[in-house]
Amino acid sequence: MIKSAWKRWTAVGALGVALAACEEVEERQARFEELTEAVMDQVNNEVLGGIENPMEMVSLEARALAGVQTAPLQLEPVDLEAALRTESFFVVGAVIAKPWEEVVVSPESTTLVGVQSASRASAPQRAQLGRSLQSSGQLQALEATEAPHSNEADGADDGAESAEFAIEAPEALRAGPPKPPEPISRALRIRKEVNAPAARRARSKAAEALERMGLAGAVSTSDGGQVVIQIGADPLKFSPEKARDAMRARFAPARRAKADLCEGDVTVEQMRSDPILATECVVKVLADSGEYEYVEKDYIFTHQLEPRQADMPVATPTALAEPNDPLWSLQWHFQDIGTGEGASEGGAGFHDFWSRAEQTGSRAVTVAVIDTGLQLSHPDIAGSQNLAPGFDMVSDPIMGNDGDGRDPDPNDPGDKCDPNDPLARDTFHGTHVAGTVGVAATNNANGVAGGAWDVTIVPVRALGRCGGQLSDINDGIRWAAGVVPARDAMGEEIWNANPADVINLSIGLFERCPASMQEAINDAVEAGAVVVAAAGNARIDTQYYAPGGCDNVISVAAGDARGHLTPYSNYGAAVDILAPGGDMSRDDNGDGRPDGVLSTKFATDCYDPVSGDGVTECFYAYENGTSMAAPHVSAALALLKASFPTAEPSELTRRLLD
Repeated sequence: MIKSAWKRWTAVGALGVALAACEEVEERQARFEELTEAVMDQVNNEVLGGIENPMEMVSLEARALAGVQTAPLQLEPVDLEAALRTESFFVVGAVIAKPWEEVVVSPESTTLVGVQSASRASAPQRAQLGRSLQSSGQLQALEATEAPHSNEADGADDGAESAEFAIEAPEALRAGPPKPPEPISRALRIRKEVNAPAARRARSKAAEALERMGLAGAVSTSDGGQVVIQIGADPLKFSPEKARDAMRARFAPARRAKADLCEGDVTVEQMRSDPILATECVVKVLADSGEYEYVEKDYIFTHQLEPRQADMPVATPTALAEPNDPLWSLQWHFQDIGTGEGASEGGAGFHDFWSRAEQTGSRAVTVAVIDTGLQLSHPDIAGSQNLAPGFDMVSDPIMGNDGDGRDPDPNDPGDKCDPNDPLARDTFHGTHVAGTVGVAATNNANGVAGGAWDVTIVPVRALGRCGGQLSDINDGIRWAAGVVPARDAMGEEIWNANPADVINLSIGLFERCPASMQEAINDAVEAGAVVVAAAGNARIDTQYYAPGGCDNVISVAAGDARGHLTPYSNYGAAVDILAPGGDMSRDDNGDGRPDGVLSTKFATDCYDPVSGDGVTECFYAYENGTSMAAPHVSAALALLKASFPTAEPSELTRRLLD
């Protein structure tokens, strides 16, 4: 029995030893696997660039950012009637006018076709146009004819918007050797050539009108066909030390009820002593003359960056769809629509598109960003292959804040309106907008990602201190589309070598679309560009806002991280699409950071997202506004253009909205 028990004990002991040995082997195997995994992680980190937490593996400069959650927006319901009484601003002494005569060549025929408003154009005016062109030697055997739908027998306007007339083009325009392609369409080119005499006449008539009114000023014509009238003092004469006071004097609120402002006996002395009155009266006198298609003040547009509230305490084919930029995980606005890790209910779905389409853009696609310019020294932008030459369209040196007028340098020197205001700040708005489209290098283990990794960005600076002039923005739109040249200090033409497929306008004006802006947009669309516009941040129907309420634009409202319309965004039938604009007062994804749009820009009062420590300066920041929503759409259109390079603008728009 003892022997038998011993045998049983020996067997159990042997089994125990065997089990212990097995456990030791398994433990060693597990330790080996852990060690192997750690080694592979190290190899991946050092060789392949794969990292578990990208933020910990890059320099502070490559990850520090600005933007903390703000107090909830305290918004009252908008009183539309009161909102419409809100004053917009214009440049004192600056007027834009367009002469009636407009002649274009239909690309499908040899007939010159002109269009004029039925309420303005009369048969004698059209006949006079023909005589003027004939006397200039440009056209022969002209005969103005009534269009079938013209309603001008008694001079009344019964609602018809236009009357047409046709003039047979002269032999010189119909024949001749073929010409090399030019950067503008044939119709726009001929319109510019034929309109030259009309523009000169309009300039002379405007100068004569100023003289009759007893006002001094300068009148010039732009390549876009408009007449620009500067009443009184030349802004170039302002000294730098008087820049602030001069800037304040240059702006005035637009009087919406201005019909009788210049009625009655307004004297020359009154106009000379009141530049605002003089501007209003020049607009009225020119408009009443019947010589112009439209006359309007040179309005001031502003970026559509939603002002921050008080802070609370605190197509290159690729299979890679997850950029290694360390701040990518914080860019909820590019993530797929949904819930869970790597998704956001308010995301724009870029991650999903990159994966499914297996492309992240093409540098053959050009997006022009008409804004405050670009911080060319930004560490994630300097040297970026996505950046193309741009232009500074800001004509007023005071507004330009760079000591000169228009030039080929689109660098953003800052735009704060009053440097002595302790609360004023430079927005570097254009850098943030362009960063969302994709001007910075993406997948370079630095900073943020852009919507299009490969794209050509053309920065057009049209906004400076306190905003941007309508006349500068109009010229910027046409230059971006390759319709007209810019001009250097010597008057030499400078064409955009990269005409835009997409033009981004993250700007706004509380006015219905100005006629001159609508015409500039139409010219850009005719030249082949898709124009994307912020809907605006006034919480009203977008029809009362420009350019979001203009025709021929894709108007973009702003959504938050839930996919809801933000409290500040405009809305209405004029809006085409909702895109992430962010809401700095919310943190719906619970990451401890505001639900703003994270992009490139120089900022102060920053922090390290890894340690939480404060950082004095950084190059990435959260912002919110319809300004932030529009570039998401521009980036999406750039990706679609890369997938469908021969698609016309209308097809790209259809694919986007579908």
